[in-house]
Amino acid sequence: MTDASDLFTFASDDGHLAYRDTGSGPPVVLLHSGFADHTVWDDQVPVLAERYRVIAPDARGHGGSANASRPFRPADDLAALLRHLGTGPVALVGLSMGAITAVDTALEHPDLVRALVISGGGVLDGPVNDPRSDDALAAGDIERWLDNIADWVAGPHRTREEVDPGIVRRIREASARTVAKHTVDEPDHYVPVRDAAARAADVTVPLLAVSGALDAPGLIAMTEKLARTVADGRALTIEGVGHYPNMERPDVFNRTIGEFLETVYADER
Repeated sequence: MTDASDLFTFASDDGHLAYRDTGSGPPVVLLHSGFADHTVWDDQVPVLAERYRVIAPDARGHGGSANASRPFRPADDLAALLRHLGTGPVALVGLSMGAITAVDTALEHPDLVRALVISGGGVLDGPVNDPRSDDALAAGDIERWLDNIADWVAGPHRTREEVDPGIVRRIREASARTVAKHTVDEPDHYVPVRDAAARAADVTVPLLAVSGALDAPGLIAMTEKLARTVADGRALTIEGVGHYPNMERPDVFNRTIGEFLETVYADER
């Protein structure tokens, strides 16, 4: 559970951005998946905060952060927050949509990034799916839309009934909080970073790609390709989990990224 004393807001140039900030030490920033919020990292924050300063933002239009009123790029939002906090370069840990933001930030604001961990995503050349784009949502069937979101947790090889119901509940609750902020007919102000896939070789910081073995094959292929493309990348797979390895196997995920972060920040210990 998030401690309210760790929650803060930053007045960006287009409304406030919410974030969690706890712990001390080298900075690690956790970037959540689409439709959700920072609570998807509840199993990572207290563990990482024992050794690091952990910052977990809510992306614009998600969780406690304001909706966009004009065009924006998530990488620029993140850069503004990190400059406001006076921290960087940081290790970015991104899940799904958050992985895209992490890579985009490394391309557009390389001075702020020290290392990348990506899971379930990485590069994008077109618009992301936003919380209003699903047919069920357009029809006003929020429960069916939340079921569709829950299917992402399971991946293509399982049903959502085969996943820990507590994890499904957490994702549904986070998604419900985000969709409540939007209307179907509002403008989509998201602007993608151009040519991110073609520019991936420009990423020079260490990159670790972590895939759930039961995730969609296309997403696994995306993360593994990115690990092969960058100058210093490696990939690994966590067995028996889908799109949210950090929630299904937090013990393995935490140990995996902990070992990676130890190498990234070895000179600061």
